[in-house]
Amino acid sequence: MNPIIQYYNQFDEWGRLDREPLEFMVNWHFIRKYLPSAGRVLDNGAGPGKYAMELAKCGYDVTLTDLTPKLVEMARNKAGELGLAERFKDFHVANAADLNVLSSGHFDAALMLGPLYHLQEKDERERAVDELYRVTKSGGVVFVAFMTRIRHLMTSLSEPQMWRPNDNMNEIESFMSSGAFNHTDEGRFTGVYYVHIDDIKPFMESQGFETIKLIGSSSIAGSLHNEQFDYWHSRGEEEYSRFMQLIYDQADNIHTLGVSSHLLYIGIRK
Repeated sequence: MNPIIQYYNQFDEWGRLDREPLEFMVNWHFIRKYLPSAGRVLDNGAGPGKYAMELAKCGYDVTLTDLTPKLVEMARNKAGELGLAERFKDFHVANAADLNVLSSGHFDAALMLGPLYHLQEKDERERAVDELYRVTKSGGVVFVAFMTRIRHLMTSLSEPQMWRPNDNMNEIESFMSSGAFNHTDEGRFTGVYYVHIDDIKPFMESQGFETIKLIGSSSIAGSLHNEQFDYWHSRGEEEYSRFMQLIYDQADNIHTLGVSSHLLYIGIRK
């Protein structure tokens, strides 16, 4: 079985975004900000559909794709449970690098918040972005997630036994050269490509997109724990709202992009 499918068959991706809500909150803030007011939206590589359900709640016509059949079925069931099935135009098991089940120029906006960092070969990443370009309308907005090499270096150095083979300098130096990471422990997050931050905008622009913004999905608050969020909550809604606004305002601060586990590229299809 494909190791990526095998991993997501047993991993609780929906629960991850519940357990680590900051990534979802920051991403969703910017997705809502730049989405068109209505229209057809693709959630490509949607997993169990956390973002897709929010899109459906907002009245968009949603199409969902993912590589893992189990997650597509979970998303279909979740849409039914939430009374959102009528907002979904289709659910497809599909590879992001081959979206032949979808028509060209069909979507007013498209999300690709998982596939790109699981495509370790450059030609696969290029094909996936080509497909995103093909299925999105001219002028349509796209949201694409990346994972950064510098952040995984920091993680590997701080928890080497958790991120084998990055538990010795030979492997870490090899990783920094290639960006490819394949976990040696069975069942762990694997088959990943981590990018240099400075390569993201040129890569997307070379594929036909105009950059709007690049943000860190955890902004300046990635190291905060529940206790810190509870403190700002305890100071009242007005103070907490200002706290969150500061996090949103600092999400595109270039000096902190490298500490975020995920980056969100926002662009327009030329």
